[in-house]
Amino acid sequence: MKVLFVASESVPFIKTGGLADVAHALPKTLREQGVDVRVVIPHYSAISDVYKDEMKAVTDFAVSVGWRNQFAGVKTMEQDGIPFYFIDNEYYFKRDGIYGHYDDGERFAFYTKAVLEMMEKIDFIPDVIHMNDWHTGMMSLVFNDHYKHLEQYAHIKTVYTIHNLKYQGVFPPGVLDDLLNLNMGYFNDGHIEFYGNINFMKSGILYSNAVTTVSETYANEIQHDYYGENLHGVVQNRNHDLYGIVNGIDYDTYNPKKDGFIAKEYDLRSVNRKKDNKKALQEELGLPVNADVPMIGMVTRLADMKGLDLIEHVVNELLEEDVQLVVLGTGERKYEAMMYELAHRYPDKVSANIRFDNGLAHRIYASSDFFLMPSRFEPCGLGQLIALRYGAIPIVRETGGLKDTVRPYNEFTGEGVGFGFSNYNAHELLYTIKYGLEIYHKKDMWKELVKNAMRSENSWKSSAQVYKKLYEKVIKKDKPATPKKSTKKASATSKKAVAKKGTAKTTAKAKTVAKTKTAAKAKTATKVKTTAKPKATTKSKTAAKSKTPSKS
Repeated sequence: MKVLFVASESVPFIKTGGLADVAHALPKTLREQGVDVRVVIPHYSAISDVYKDEMKAVTDFAVSVGWRNQFAGVKTMEQDGIPFYFIDNEYYFKRDGIYGHYDDGERFAFYTKAVLEMMEKIDFIPDVIHMNDWHTGMMSLVFNDHYKHLEQYAHIKTVYTIHNLKYQGVFPPGVLDDLLNLNMGYFNDGHIEFYGNINFMKSGILYSNAVTTVSETYANEIQHDYYGENLHGVVQNRNHDLYGIVNGIDYDTYNPKKDGFIAKEYDLRSVNRKKDNKKALQEELGLPVNADVPMIGMVTRLADMKGLDLIEHVVNELLEEDVQLVVLGTGERKYEAMMYELAHRYPDKVSANIRFDNGLAHRIYASSDFFLMPSRFEPCGLGQLIALRYGAIPIVRETGGLKDTVRPYNEFTGEGVGFGFSNYNAHELLYTIKYGLEIYHKKDMWKELVKNAMRSENSWKSSAQVYKKLYEKVIKKDKPATPKKSTKKASATSKKAVAKKGTAKTTAKAKTVAKTKTAAKAKTATKVKTTAKPKATTKSKTAAKSKTPSKS
């Protein structure tokens, strides 16, 4: 079985978020399980020369981007047993920062077409194209429209993974015909129309053979208004082809027994060395050296969605406790300033490290007693998985992948690996932290809890097996991925929702809605169990009539 894994970033070459970890670790594990998976990403100028010097040129060709022909070079190298390909074009990818440019729609339209053109030229025609996030969202539609009819491509199936529904790739409609050479009928019929614009992610959801998200709970959550980012109706329409598959972590990268970043390496049998790591980190950061003081670690983006607003409300009350808080990350200025202020006011209790530092991140995981993730929403989350690997007990809000991976500790049965709270409420967070501190001071209980955490299995092994079965299933499936003609456009009343969600403020006339009937089908690859009504339409944002989960 051949799989082309298409992403916008991958470690060790370039990383801005969790997608980069997945684009390396999942293909690596799939190859260990006998799948011929290869990865393609753009050839960014920010990639280290250490890797660029190892790359070999494979081929180059012209890509039609509207009325222009743009150069596309293909380079390759092998990393950790994975064949990587890089799409090279200096005009699009030789820039500061990999996202956030005025022409991102054009950049990833070019990337979409270049990847599809590349397949035959490198003599790798896959059975499955696995696309990830909005950057590759138009690929299934372009493939179906331009390539599917050709004999050598007719067998190819597509899988699309939503890593974070919040970031959708919304651009002016001219991208469709001017850059992608697609008929404007896809826009006029409402299939990819989104409040007067086009939506790359909506296209990926509608036109791929199967859609996955990065946890089962998140797959259910995004079918409701609160989490659905105004695409919940579209997701509901594909719920019979929607799968929640939780992410894992690379156990070679994150291994306290063989981690050169930490002061003292350890495993389950030598977990007491965590105290040595704590003392070394305290000394490094200028905190009082005391192995008995509980340390709470955070490696995070400093933003509302990560729960920083909750922390802001209760942090002073928290710091009345005998604890140390170590924070690493960057983000919104107000939260960066808050952390600096806390470090100034509580120099013996708070260390604010407003930067990205991979080595320090490893030392925080190895030294912390608790790892704090009070997210408003979290599609999967990797921090809690790494924390468990290093014996740092997660304190999480029970949402998305945090709910799926952190089983609450039960002091009566001794089961569980962490602590969780369900409502998005600051004092519920504080109560949960204080309960965790109570368990910390009950040494026998705490020792068993840490062992539970370190024994928990969060590698990619089982999830990769699920993906492999899903690939096999879509290969056997003959049904084309084409949305019903009754797909709705955004309604003229969308302005309120747009203002609320921060999307484009344009109006569009509503199309006639045809009810779609979907039959529940048994899934062999962790099929999502959902209570969403099967007659939901694919209407953008406001059309879905689903119940909103209770907000705190």
